[in-house]
Amino acid sequence: MVTGKNLIRAEPVTKQLEGEKIDYVTIQVDAEPTVDKVNAGVNIAREAGCGCVIGIGGGSVLDTGKVIAALLTNEGELFEYLEVIGKGHKLVKPSVPYIAIPTTAGTGAEVTRNSVLMSPEHRVKVSMRSPLMLPQLAIIDPELTYSMPLSITACTGLDAYTQVVEAFVSTDANPLTDGICREGLRRIAGALERAYSDGRDIKAREDMCLASLCGGLALANAKLGAVHGIAGPLGGMFTSPHGAVCGRLLPYVISANISTLKKRLPTSRALARYDEIARIVTGNPQAVASDVITWTQNLCNQLKMTPLSKYGIFEKDFADIIKNSQRASSMQGNPVRLTENELYDILQQAM
Repeated sequence: MVTGKNLIRAEPVTKQLEGEKIDYVTIQVDAEPTVDKVNAGVNIAREAGCGCVIGIGGGSVLDTGKVIAALLTNEGELFEYLEVIGKGHKLVKPSVPYIAIPTTAGTGAEVTRNSVLMSPEHRVKVSMRSPLMLPQLAIIDPELTYSMPLSITACTGLDAYTQVVEAFVSTDANPLTDGICREGLRRIAGALERAYSDGRDIKAREDMCLASLCGGLALANAKLGAVHGIAGPLGGMFTSPHGAVCGRLLPYVISANISTLKKRLPTSRALARYDEIARIVTGNPQAVASDVITWTQNLCNQLKMTPLSKYGIFEKDFADIIKNSQRASSMQGNPVRLTENELYDILQQAM
């Protein structure tokens, strides 16, 4: 069993296991998952002879569980399968049965087929991905999110918002993901601020859980964009909450995308997609692309997103962040290629 730092949150599951006399071992993930944490978990699970993995927690917990489940059936060590810093080999055997139970509403990791791990040694976040990593069962219970603190509600909620926005305008958007993204956008527009204001708002919590699920399904079947293209490498270089970074970057990336599309790709379908996002989130049938910038900025202000400078980032770091961002897989899904100067402007505004 993979849990967060608070074991009490896992008690609904552990008590059932104990009641059925099912043996289990536990590993706790109290921060973003690292390669060392995953290796430790794999060793514990192998020594105990585990035949199933349960992850109950946020995205970091669920991603850790996915990798452990995969490595219990596939030979070799973690670095055999990691992208960028590893050999990037493909998994050949299905994971042991993996049950994913999210306690946050943002990453959608319970329905994705990849995991993002931090390598402090390399100062980079890298992925391990395969259709064989998809959890066999996802249990989404809004009651598990009631106790989320304000900051976590905000960060995870903005991560979900970013995912549906980016998938909706991405180069790989398709009719399947379009409908999923529209549903996620509608629910976030009506629920995120309410969940932030009142963590016991049952309908808001339910809508955010469904929106998070939509985000996970969308990114698993389409690409993301420049927000995640920047946030991933930046998170590997500086200790920073992923959702908070996404929320801080999102309005500036949307603005840059719209401006650049109008100049360089004025017939792009992504411009019409931004118009549609604006109509969905504002509820105004006359809204246009520029309105989504204002709405998103107001939302991020309401949720108190932290400037990037608070994470120890300085202008001198921009060149390395941009270089790493341009190589990120998520950047390939952005509806328009952003230049170094345009990425520089985004970072400067987010400071």
